[in-house]
Amino acid sequence: MALGNHYLAASPIIKPVKPIKKYISLLVGLLLAFSSQSFAQSDKKLPWFLGFSAPAYMEVWIETADVVDIKERVFRGAGGGIASVPKPPNNQGIARGWVSSNGAGKGRYVTGADLPRLIYVRWQSLAEPQTYEAYIVIPESAREIMRKPEKAFCSFGAEWITESRDNIGIGLAPGGIAKVWLGGACLNAIEILRVAGTVNTQGPSQGKNEGRYALLLSPESKTYIDKFGIPYGSW
Repeated sequence: MALGNHYLAASPIIKPVKPIKKYISLLVGLLLAFSSQSFAQSDKKLPWFLGFSAPAYMEVWIETADVVDIKERVFRGAGGGIASVPKPPNNQGIARGWVSSNGAGKGRYVTGADLPRLIYVRWQSLAEPQTYEAYIVIPESAREIMRKPEKAFCSFGAEWITESRDNIGIGLAPGGIAKVWLGGACLNAIEILRVAGTVNTQGPSQGKNEGRYALLLSPESKTYIDKFGIPYGSW
């Protein structure tokens, strides 16, 4: 906050200059301290991580993930590419359902954004194949969780730390299902949302690639799906 210069009328009787200077100095010091504290608090959760995963063998290509933060700023292309997908050999994985702690998945930090209000995802479900999109509205209760520091024990460092759940992990499954978790480096992921997306009628790459999908299924995924099928309804 900028403080303007104040004109003090000269008076032969009252000379308040020194006390006013003292109080102005105190006020400026308090304002600077408050501003620094507020800035640190507002930036504490930034940047936050946005990651994507899929059930075992259910491979996914993310065309785009766009973010709208609580200040109504749009961050296009905040995510994209291959999602994290387990593909154990010899059909040893289980595609049905989600793992107990899905984690953040594969992604990147959304640099410069405040906490999210909306996340739009358009993805290719390579296992089917089909193209889906989903509008994920992040509730205020989830942002409150992201703001709140918690104590956590880090097994890799064998120490207790204080951190926040500033990792947003989105699981994408066949049928257009999107499930959202919040976690941290040493905090277990907790589920906050499940959204049923819709088919994007333009098809892969919004119809600009003659209906071709970005990738072919890996041999491990194709073998699993050929033998067991796709467990719709388990996600």
